[in-house]
Amino acid sequence: MRNIKIVIEYDGTRYKGWQRLGDSDNTIQHKIEVVLSKMAGENIEITASGRTDAGVHASNQVANFRTDCTMPVHKMRSYCYEYLPEDIVVKSVEEVDLNFHARYNAKVKKYVYNICNNKVHDVFTRKYDYHVALPLNIDKMRKASEFLIGEHDFQSFTTLKTKKKSTIRTIYTINIENEDGNIEISVQGNGFMKNMVRLLVGTLVEVGLGERDPNEISDILDRKERKYAGHIAPAKGLFLEEVNY
Repeated sequence: MRNIKIVIEYDGTRYKGWQRLGDSDNTIQHKIEVVLSKMAGENIEITASGRTDAGVHASNQVANFRTDCTMPVHKMRSYCYEYLPEDIVVKSVEEVDLNFHARYNAKVKKYVYNICNNKVHDVFTRKYDYHVALPLNIDKMRKASEFLIGEHDFQSFTTLKTKKKSTIRTIYTINIENEDGNIEISVQGNGFMKNMVRLLVGTLVEVGLGERDPNEISDILDRKERKYAGHIAPAKGLFLEEVNY
């Protein structure tokens, strides 16, 4: 038995997210598993570092799978490149220790969110950023983001329905950079829940527009209810950038 680690880049625009669904085969996980199963001649199930929502992209998603297939890893990569759709690319393939688990062993994840903050949108990036026409106050957004750093209960910043799972997460850094109206918000943490990053971004955008005070963030965290946070920023601007182990 071998344990294979793969790093994947994908454009999530036309997919219903990462996770395999019972009523649809239009997911990233399903597309990859079909190709790997044909390659290996056995049923392959892959485990990712985390699930990305419908429309969300990844530059370096990490996953692993177990197989009895003896094919060299460089040929596995070539096989995936040949048979996967062009909006999904397996960037690297390596054999790892049997104890490696893409989700449980992940220590830090980095997401990047792109905003176009100009009066008119950019026709070349419009599918991969959130167009906000009114000017954003970056200083206020940065001040608001400081309240999110550290370990908190982020129940207000998720659409997760179940009460059985912990909503406590740790955010290590939030960096907000602006270059000629192209704003990049990068968030690093030990884990993220359903729609969490998009809710954080949507709330920060409302601060930047002057619709909220930066100090409200602390109160939103304390209330622990989704309705007190801001809107969910569009999925198209979000990228899973990096996973560290």
